[in-house]
Amino acid sequence: MMLNVVAFYRFVHLADLESLRATLLEFCRGEGLRGTILIACEGINGTVAGPRHGIEALLVRLEEICGISQGEVKHSGADAWPFMRMKVRIRPEIITMRAPEADPTVKAGTYVVPEDWNALIADPEVLLVDTRNRYETKVGTFEGAVDPGIDSFTEFKAYVEAELDPAKHRKVAMFCTGGIRCEKASSYMLAQGFEEVFHLKGGILKYLEEVQPERSRWNGECYVFDDRVAIGHGLQTGSWTACYACGEPLSGDETKSDAFEPGVSCPHCIDRLTDERARDLRARHQQNLAAKTIG
Repeated sequence: MMLNVVAFYRFVHLADLESLRATLLEFCRGEGLRGTILIACEGINGTVAGPRHGIEALLVRLEEICGISQGEVKHSGADAWPFMRMKVRIRPEIITMRAPEADPTVKAGTYVVPEDWNALIADPEVLLVDTRNRYETKVGTFEGAVDPGIDSFTEFKAYVEAELDPAKHRKVAMFCTGGIRCEKASSYMLAQGFEEVFHLKGGILKYLEEVQPERSRWNGECYVFDDRVAIGHGLQTGSWTACYACGEPLSGDETKSDAFEPGVSCPHCIDRLTDERARDLRARHQQNLAAKTIG
């Protein structure tokens, strides 16, 4: 069964979050959907999978609730369920940065659509910055992009303070998976005095969907936060897998390592694996396999 997958976000002021959480959870479960939706006073962010009619019904509901069509909505597909269950969670932020001055509803950088992105990043005056974490940039990135080497988005502020200068870096272009992180990062950088800040509209996902491989300046695949692990051009499921124990994305060569045991360990975490944790992880892996078998 081919499943529809929709990733979406919108920065918009929301209220009565407890009631909204209950409403969305009941609606999504009623439509047979699975995934995760985060809501906060600053907006909504989620990725949900399910049959086409359920996804279409959800987008209609989100339009009524928060005008989602004014935000970012990206479609892809999956041959198997990329999520185990449906979750709706309340968070202080829909993308955690802990920078009150970063408010995209007030000010954000300039959107650049995928068809214009290549020309922008070819400009020698433009500094191209990948706003994602190091385990994501490992899977793929744009030619010539600077990797900040961060382990969480909250560290991006320290990178900007230490490495970037408004007087020197007058044009900065940023990108992320679906657009949400670089939109908030652009708002933060404008608040720090940077003059021209650009970000890829729809993120890497929209670029891989719309730009043909022969014109692409993307190298590798794009890490995604579900069981597909990574996707490539045309939003086709990629070749990477992930370690259940530590979450590290793994290449084909890494899965051939003696340290790799599905659901239990990989070369990046084997040194921290205790006998007790190995037993727990093996039991959990068997439970997950059984759950997937029965759907």
